[in-house]
Amino acid sequence: TPLYSSAASDVYKRQMLSPYMSPVERAWYYGLRLLCGLVLLFLVLPILVIVPLSFNSGTFLIYPMQGFSMRWYEDFFGSAGWMRALKNSMIIAPAATILAMILGTLAAIGLTRSDFRGKALVMSLLISPMVVPVVIVGVASYLFFAPLGLANGYLSLIVVHAVLGVPFVIITVSATLQGFNYNLVRAAASLGASPITAFRRVTLPLIAPGVISGALFAFATSFDEVVVTLFLAGPEQVTLPRQMFSGIRENLSPTIAAAATLLIGFSILLLLTLEWLRGRSEKLRTQVNE
Repeated sequence: TPLYSSAASDVYKRQMLSPYMSPVERAWYYGLRLLCGLVLLFLVLPILVIVPLSFNSGTFLIYPMQGFSMRWYEDFFGSAGWMRALKNSMIIAPAATILAMILGTLAAIGLTRSDFRGKALVMSLLISPMVVPVVIVGVASYLFFAPLGLANGYLSLIVVHAVLGVPFVIITVSATLQGFNYNLVRAAASLGASPITAFRRVTLPLIAPGVISGALFAFATSFDEVVVTLFLAGPEQVTLPRQMFSGIRENLSPTIAAAATLLIGFSILLLLTLEWLRGRSEKLRTQVNE
């Protein structure tokens, strides 16, 4: 349990930091943390390097910077192409997230509460978009929607983005349901609640952190998707990642650094939200168990 893990971690920390710790143990303790910090810096530094360049007054993405300027953010928010791409992303990603959240939650509840032959196969099929290369998904989606005349439209993008986000919702909701006390649903039914009422007033509030966490992952997946968009989007459905991809290929402008910085800030906000939801889920689960 989380409480046991936290207590074990505290005991381990006190043992490792005790005055009787040998020099080798002390060196291992601090050396391991230094190594973890260096690995984290190695992973994060290439991402953070682009942030100062978005404030560069020069026209090239190079160091040293020529000066401080907000011109590239003004260019981003003042450009019709970038604003159209941002608007398309804010249309497609929320719609795909809502669809993925509904389908993923229903699938997770059905798989968790039932036991049938071939359940593992069904689960594997539902989460397969997470492991199948996105290029294959893009080609298959184009071959499916093109004969129907839906290849260059919002509908195909929303459906395929939702398919890519459903596995994240299924996994997070299924993990939340593993510790769910179904006696609460039975108690609600014994008091006269219908299945829909019991789900809306008992089940859904308790699994809401898992549902919202999966929805955030689905939103991030849709908002950052570029490969499927290259196959299915027309000129009027260009999303922000595709606009950035086209800009890198055709004209490397510091405006791309400004767009990337905004996406980094947005990703950090999503991660903070997920951490808050994780803490809230543990708190609710502890209260229910008590």
